[in-house]
This record gives sequence, C-alpha cells and structure tokens, in this order.
Amino acid sequence: MIDDIAPGPPAPDAAASADGYVGDRTVAARWDERYADREQLWSGQPNGALVAEVAGLTPGRVLDVGCGEGADAVWLASHGWDVTALEVSGVALERAARHADDAGVTVRWVHAELTHAKLAPASFDLVSAQYPALLRTPDAAAEHALLAAVAPGGLLLVVHHAGMDTHQPPDGAFDPADYVWPTMVAALLTDGWKVELHEERPRVAPDGGAGAHHADDLVLRARRLH
Repeated sequence: MIDDIAPGPPAPDAAASADGYVGDRTVAARWDERYADREQLWSGQPNGALVAEVAGLTPGRVLDVGCGEGADAVWLASHGWDVTALEVSGVALERAARHADDAGVTVRWVHAELTHAKLAPASFDLVSAQYPALLRTPDAAAEHALLAAVAPGGLLLVVHHAGMDTHQPPDGAFDPADYVWPTMVAALLTDGWKVELHEERPRVAPDGGAGAHHADDLVLRARRLH
C-alpha cells in the first residue's frame, strides 16, 4: 500500500533468496523496515471498497496483491474465498499469518513481487489490488501482471487514493510518476474486457492505521470476458 513512500530501484535480479523471496531485495528491505518501525502499520480491518465490491460475489479463487498485514486476505477467507495473498515484506507476512491463525482461516502466502511471482496465468476469479505500491516500468510489467492473473469471466479490482497520482508531498517523499495508478491499468484494457466501474467516491476509511487521512477512493472494476 502506498502512503507517501520513496521508491526503490527496479529489480535487477529475480532469483529466489534463501528465505524464498522472489524479487528485488531492496524493495523487500525497505518495506520490512517500514513495518518493523511500528507494531501494527494498518488498521487491521478490511478495506471498505473491497468489502463493498465483493460482498455480493460468489466466492472463488482470489489473489490479494500487496496483502500487508493480512486484513483483506483474512476477511476474504472468512467469507469463503480460496485466498492467495502476495506481499514483498516478510515482516508483514508474519503478522498476516498470525492474523489468519487467530481467525482460524487458511490463506496461501506468497513472498514475492507481483512481476516476479510464479502465478498460474488466468487462474483467479478475483484479483484485488487495494492501494498497491506497484512500481511503474516502461513495459508496464505490473499492469500486465494484474491483467494476466484474472481468469475468463473473473474480475479485476484496483483501488487507490484519489488524487495521489498527481499529488507531490511537500517533503518529496515519493514521486507519483514512479507508481502504477488505476487509470494506467484501465488504459490497457482491450475489447476482451468490460469496465463495470471506474469512478471516484468517498472512502470508507477504517479508524487508525497509516493512510487513514485519505478521504476519497478511485475504484476500477473490470471483468475479463474471455
């Protein structure tokens, strides 16, 4: 999840590390440091946009991209979804696994960057990316990875803080141009997709946690037709 963070360099090496992580170690280290700085970074509650968009769906296989401390993954699993949750931070994944154990649900955890994760293509009924910190590349690798993961008939749900794509914090903490925003994903949708929703709306914000000050969401929901 993005909350005014500084980007790292693009991944120079996708080889798996000793702990099984696949991706750029500097990205993982930066997020580990951020999580380790606080006992709990996020609110522990599922994101409001996810709950609103998924509540009426028939559960199936879901990929939670950038699962953080696992609130969305645990909520999805508790509502009958077969959850695969992906995260670059090992610190966050340890917390997420404890959250799942406490809730008595099963989640498949993947310690990797999205662009390097070995995910079966077109295998998820829902791909959810809630406020993802996906680095932008010239070949749009992250955007294409999101699209490729969705099964025919499945949904892609990308939610981000409205206005952050053009907002430059006064301290220069991050450059919006370094990150993937919902509009960039929407621009890659072909005739094989149907945009069901692409709008800005008030955010259902949890109490506490980083990012709670953001008031509006940009929500993209698209269905893969074939």
